[in-house]
Amino acid sequence: MAETAYDVVIIGSGPGGYVAAVRAGQLGLKTAIVEREALGGICLNWGCIPTKALLRSAEIYQTLHRLDEFGLKAENIGFDAQAIVKRSRKVATQLSNGVRFLMKKNKVDVIEGTGKLADVGRVSVDGKDGRRELQARNIILATGARARTLPGIEPDGKLVWTYREAMVPPAMPKSLLVIGSGAIGIEFASFYRAFGVEVTVVEVMDRILPVEDAEISDFAAKAFRKQGMKILTSAKVEKLEKAADSVTATIALKDGKTETLTVERVISAVGITGNVEDLGLAEAGVKVEKGHVVANEWLETGVKGIYAIGDLVGAPWLAHKAMHEGVLAVERIVGQKGLHPLDRSKIPGCTYSTPQIASVGLTEAQAKEGGREIKVGRFPFRGNGKAIALGEPEGFVKTVFDAHTGELLGAHMVGAEVTELIQGYTVARTLESTEADLMQSIFPHPTLSEMMHESVLDAFGRALHI
Repeated sequence: MAETAYDVVIIGSGPGGYVAAVRAGQLGLKTAIVEREALGGICLNWGCIPTKALLRSAEIYQTLHRLDEFGLKAENIGFDAQAIVKRSRKVATQLSNGVRFLMKKNKVDVIEGTGKLADVGRVSVDGKDGRRELQARNIILATGARARTLPGIEPDGKLVWTYREAMVPPAMPKSLLVIGSGAIGIEFASFYRAFGVEVTVVEVMDRILPVEDAEISDFAAKAFRKQGMKILTSAKVEKLEKAADSVTATIALKDGKTETLTVERVISAVGITGNVEDLGLAEAGVKVEKGHVVANEWLETGVKGIYAIGDLVGAPWLAHKAMHEGVLAVERIVGQKGLHPLDRSKIPGCTYSTPQIASVGLTEAQAKEGGREIKVGRFPFRGNGKAIALGEPEGFVKTVFDAHTGELLGAHMVGAEVTELIQGYTVARTLESTEADLMQSIFPHPTLSEMMHESVLDAFGRALHI
């Protein structure tokens, strides 16, 4: 028998789902959220947050080995892998509990179990106490995604890992193969390399971080190689042969040759696919293409009253994109005026490796391919006083402008703390700022953000410190 009638039922409590629930509660909608595992979804429990805790440990460990540069001394520097993992899990638990508090604060009912579309305006939930049905005037699908697998390199949880196993290693392996050099692959490669693991990264494209500007990718690759990381591009792992406690990979190289590599563990980071199974999508008439739910610019699926958000609807697979979509879907439901559909060119991307990488908008190549006449500015970390004082002089900021209108088309960064800096350019793009607006803005001194100003100035031949 159907139970409580809701204005909105959300299936999935990741960043998109729980933020949608919060916004729905704020707007006075009677709301329920259905979650089969832990509140916060993959991001809070097995993705964005715990990986950043791991990477923070790696960053501190690397800094400890540079103490002489800062006039400091320490002896017997070491690490405890289990303690590093324990801290990461503690951070994840704290934030998951925080989501539960937000649900209570906003009067959102949390339904534990596996949800699926049952009928028009109904969601069925299989929980520990059996099956129940919820009436829903509107349904938001926010079931996220999972690691994609390729034939022959399927993860087994022991020798071949996904991100889940990579986040909770019982001990540091001596050697590691990372398949895929997107943000997930590079972050894990950076983490393990910081603790002395022999890391090899294999990327099928002709450069690592292929969605980034080519100059940023090249700089990052050089930095990673300097740290001792081995990187193979235009290469493909053809097969994996498992032994008792090692894996031998056969790798096809760009020159047509092959090589074999034996490592203790492998991380598969070859992309993700939406969690579209067992949701009742086909029966409800919700369209699925290439492993993701099809939704329009308003997150509508084409079936009245059913919306889809986040990783479930495809790239870019980013938590902040999902959060924005969650708010947009709810405000669309209530008919709020003044809404704008999501502009993916205004979504920043961040990779929390060492060095960090961040970007928003078009790369230089994309701007040229689009027929734009452009002006490009660059400014190195070595020209910035704060970067030198921090002992972080490696990196640069790059900006791409329309030569005629002064529109900021894209911004790209590599170096310390650039994942925090990129939001300045994101706001500039949202406000449709021109080069004149950015040039006339006063940036505080001494800060890393001054490089953002200098890069803008450089694009128009006015840089002051190079």
